[in-house]
Amino acid sequence: MAENWYGRMRRFSGGPTRFLSETNVEVFLTELLRELRDDRATFNLKVLLLSPLCEYPDLLCSSDSVGQETALDLMSVFAQCPRKSTQFRSHLLVALTCVLICTSCVRSRSHVALDFLDLLFQVAQDVSDVHNDDTSRSLRATACDCLQEMETCCPGLLSQRLELLSGLRQQETSRLHQVYAGLQTVVLKNAVYQLTQEPGAGAEHLKCLLGGNTSFAWEVDQDAFQTDSKDSAMLSSLIQGSMGMMPTLHTGPDCKELRSVLSSLLEESYLFTPLCQAALLHRLTEVVAMVPGIPPTIFRAQLLRLLGTSEVCLFHATLLMKCAFTDSLFSAEDETFLLKRLLVLSQHPLLSIPEKLFYMDCILHFPENRPISCSDSDEALPVLLTPQLASTLLPTVFNDSATMLARLHLQSLVYLEEGVEESRGLVYLYDHLTSMLNIVESGGSREIVVTFFRAAFLFLLYFSQVHSYCLDLSEQLCRLYLRHTRLAPHLINLANQTQERLPECTWAIGLLRGLQKGITKALLGQLSLQDLSWHLKVLTRVAEEREICQHCSLGFLSSVITTSPLGVGGDWRLGNSFLAVCRRVLLHPTLDSLLIPLADILQHLACYYGDADIQDHARLYYTLLTTVSQEKLAMMLAQEAADNGPQVKKRTLSSLMAENEGLTGALTVHQTETAVLCLTLVSSEGPGESGQLHEKETEDVTDVLEAYRSQFGEPGFMPDVTLKYQLVHKQDQDPRFEQLFNIRLHFVLTDDHYEQLQDINVPCVFKGRPPPVVQLRLKPRQPYPTTLRVSAIFTTQDGFSWHTPLPDVHVAFQQSFLPVPTPPSWSGEARLQLFERLWEEISSETGDCAVSLFCCQLQEAELNVLSHLLLKVRSEVDAVHFSIASDSWQLLPLINSYLLTVTSSQEDTTS
Repeated sequence: MAENWYGRMRRFSGGPTRFLSETNVEVFLTELLRELRDDRATFNLKVLLLSPLCEYPDLLCSSDSVGQETALDLMSVFAQCPRKSTQFRSHLLVALTCVLICTSCVRSRSHVALDFLDLLFQVAQDVSDVHNDDTSRSLRATACDCLQEMETCCPGLLSQRLELLSGLRQQETSRLHQVYAGLQTVVLKNAVYQLTQEPGAGAEHLKCLLGGNTSFAWEVDQDAFQTDSKDSAMLSSLIQGSMGMMPTLHTGPDCKELRSVLSSLLEESYLFTPLCQAALLHRLTEVVAMVPGIPPTIFRAQLLRLLGTSEVCLFHATLLMKCAFTDSLFSAEDETFLLKRLLVLSQHPLLSIPEKLFYMDCILHFPENRPISCSDSDEALPVLLTPQLASTLLPTVFNDSATMLARLHLQSLVYLEEGVEESRGLVYLYDHLTSMLNIVESGGSREIVVTFFRAAFLFLLYFSQVHSYCLDLSEQLCRLYLRHTRLAPHLINLANQTQERLPECTWAIGLLRGLQKGITKALLGQLSLQDLSWHLKVLTRVAEEREICQHCSLGFLSSVITTSPLGVGGDWRLGNSFLAVCRRVLLHPTLDSLLIPLADILQHLACYYGDADIQDHARLYYTLLTTVSQEKLAMMLAQEAADNGPQVKKRTLSSLMAENEGLTGALTVHQTETAVLCLTLVSSEGPGESGQLHEKETEDVTDVLEAYRSQFGEPGFMPDVTLKYQLVHKQDQDPRFEQLFNIRLHFVLTDDHYEQLQDINVPCVFKGRPPPVVQLRLKPRQPYPTTLRVSAIFTTQDGFSWHTPLPDVHVAFQQSFLPVPTPPSWSGEARLQLFERLWEEISSETGDCAVSLFCCQLQEAELNVLSHLLLKVRSEVDAVHFSIASDSWQLLPLINSYLLTVTSSQEDTTS
């Protein structure tokens, strides 16, 4: 059995969703919990069995009620577990926390969550172990972590336990001290934040909160929990902004209780690990920022060690404190020291590249005591950072790519204000860019190529107004391209990004004009097929610019197709590149002056190019050029290129343009944005309703049983179930989908309890007419509830094909119910005899057959029975007893769940 569970856990870990689609989730969860309660299972196996509940509780516990039942079972297992099984008990606490949080039991204030909180506090306070060794401490640490997780997910949950948490922290002398301190600071921060949201809250409320009673009181309602979770996330980000954004609690100077708590935590913080120290400082900074009655100088004693720290997390916490308190805590000397230390750390040889990049980013976002910049930009250099100080971070070709780009970015900001060609810093930056260009020209790697073009973009972004450098860069890039035509995509992207970020700058046009000039003067005899392909891509991009004349581009195309063997070789891709240039020229505003050379090129391609498809397109373009006005031609091509959105595409001549774009659109199955159709249930029936068993009237129970077996087989046989649905339009649909033709419905199973379904064809669905009825015939392997994924492919009136998802079809457990196959004329006594015979047969069967008992509070109930299910209903003094016989014991959890639903509805009706 253990080997079976190990295999199942491996399959679950390999794909939880796929694994659960192949089995029943409730049955799997029931078996898992039963194995956890089994004393014969090893604790190593039980720890493994808890992993699905820790990692995927939302998949196993689909509702709050299932989560509560699961939590109760786990708490029962915890109570029965030996104290020495510390590892298993720790995993149980984690699993319980995950289940209760993910199923919203904590937010809904369930009794299970309350009981679990009491259990966690009991474990956290349990020091009864005389040895107090690492194993017992690890269990208490896990309990504290679970409490902190629940407080983080539901801020304010433990606000009434602040005094207790403070006492636990002060009494603890082991390494758990920092665990208790971390929990206390989280609860303290959330509690103070909640007070800031309450009108009229002040010093007295804060005092009561810090000295609150130890009995648990859940005073925050459910809505407050839901909003506080969002507010807590907002609180973490407020500290990074200005002090004016922070919510405050007006307490006046009387805050000695809070000051005492903060001082105690800060005095002990040096004993913690760096990460715990940083987390504690961050939360306490938020607390002090929210309570103006506490002066920021309370942190002053910590600055002596924080300013010289080599830990990234502690340095970051220090910068957050400076951002929050500025000159209220940090002097001008402190600010200068911090900035110089950032400069040193940004180039320290013993630090890793990510660490140095972090410190450089801190320089770009340095929180100044008195900033003078009013810019809304996220990045602004501090006033204290002079060119002389920043010169230690000049980029070099020996830097890695990320470091070099970060340094170039920083130095560009430093020298941006000077903006003169004589600036020594700007000269250095351009010389550095030229050095990188030379490396690329010498055959640099792909990483170097990408880094160079990113550096060139940064230079242009900050210094596009320095025309001498920009002009020289453009000329060097043109020469670089002619030597390495494979760089065409990088150059096109550089031109596009420059135009997007600097719309007023004409540098990109100058670059494209220079590339056009270099390409059109190239010697045709030295052109390779690859070079020509890149040249045509560049010329296509050049033709998009209205300011650039296209005469030389057309002259180059004409020379290639008439004098070079590449021009008529028949390569389809190359032919499309020719046509791409021609199509862009068709949209150029100077088309009238280009009419004759463009017509000659298209005519030559139509007559002599070695590919029939290219000839056809060239002939079409030539016809359009010579017969359609420029305005209509531009309109047709623009219409084809533009996205028509929700409007129906009309089958115009332009749909045949642009390298088969229209033909592709007609042959493509398009995807709808939302569901167009849905299936609504009409009725369900099974073969037991057909009346075939009732054709021969008989009073003999044996004859009826034989007839039953002849049609349904022995126990375990699964009869087919037929479901009838109407295929209807969804509300508020696009008018394109009011008339649908040739609909093909496709069904995908989410488990293996049913045989694969065949596709169903529906001739048409018209909005406003009676919807067609679709019969869905299910062949169950096991009568479990299931969900069917449904999609449809259909054709609209304009001839386009569409694919749309439909809402899932849910097949309920009770839809597989069948009546007992008895003739209508039978007496009650005969029906009872048949029932008793079936009960005896199922009760005596081995294998999957089972007999169970279900109890509920109900006055009366009338239930139909299932072909795999027999019920004996007996009214007792305390409850109504349902004895259940089934030839498949796996159905019992589903049967219980269904009976709960039915009996609950009967109770509601009675009341």
